[in-house]
Amino acid sequence: MEKGRAVACAVMLAASAIGMQGAAVAAEAYPAKAIRFVVPYPPGGPTDLMARLLQASMQARFGIPVVVENRAGAGGNIGTDAVAKAAPDGYTILLAASGPMAVNATLYKSLPFNPQKDLAPVIQISAFPLVLEVHPSSPLKDVKAFIASAGSKPGDYSFASAGNGTPQHLVGELFNTAAGTKMQHIAYKGAGPALNDVLGAQVPVMFDILGSSLPYIKAGKLRALAVTTKARVPALPEVPTLAEAGLPGFEFVAWHGIAVPAATPREIVLKLNGTINTIFADPEFRKRWEAIGTPVVGGTPEAFGTLIRSETTRLGKIVHDTGATVD
Repeated sequence: MEKGRAVACAVMLAASAIGMQGAAVAAEAYPAKAIRFVVPYPPGGPTDLMARLLQASMQARFGIPVVVENRAGAGGNIGTDAVAKAAPDGYTILLAASGPMAVNATLYKSLPFNPQKDLAPVIQISAFPLVLEVHPSSPLKDVKAFIASAGSKPGDYSFASAGNGTPQHLVGELFNTAAGTKMQHIAYKGAGPALNDVLGAQVPVMFDILGSSLPYIKAGKLRALAVTTKARVPALPEVPTLAEAGLPGFEFVAWHGIAVPAATPREIVLKLNGTINTIFADPEFRKRWEAIGTPVVGGTPEAFGTLIRSETTRLGKIVHDTGATVD
């Protein structure tokens, strides 16, 4: 009996060692074919822009094609689910956004994936300020005037967002609660279409990620009333924070990262993490990245995983407290 147990243990240990060796060999050879880089939103928004900046640098370092695939819909759930269900071999990666990763589990009655069980964090890549903006034809010049007008005419104001559960949606609901306004939420299928309607004065207001709107603000095609960060942002030093403008303690930042299917070998996760951290260390890349409105973040898979868990709690509370819905 003891001999049988010893043999069984030896077989299990040998199998484990072979498995670990196989994973190490696979990671060493990785990548050996094209990588599919899924963006769960349409072209033209900040997630798409970040993916395309990373795509070029990853292709140069890996020497293989990195193909960006936009799979939009359902507040980022469709593209995120596609990656969650993909083969865990490192050849399908996700531009992970806070909506499907930390908000939608609370916002939607059910999801086809569990972001904390079906996806493995690789690295955090962004921490975007958002900006409260209106069309330049608007008579509203500051937050105080905006709150007074929106508060007195609750049926006249709506705000555009990139979709249900996106930072643009949540920060708008949070603003409604803090300011006592009742703006109606209009969900678009991505930041690009939403921004186009604000630029065309079809929708009066948007809280947009700074990277998308900054060129239009600089060109005078949008008017920035405030930013959502604790401190003013270097790109718009003259624009106050919402806390400065009359909403004490107001703060909201949009984050993104890279994730892969949960069973992806640890060695491949670490290789992706190391490659992106190396890309972020390049001064020329940092300039291009920071030009879209976010600092370079980087870090470990564990740090990104911790952020996802803590933000799931924090953002879920915002959903509950504000009564945000997908309707």
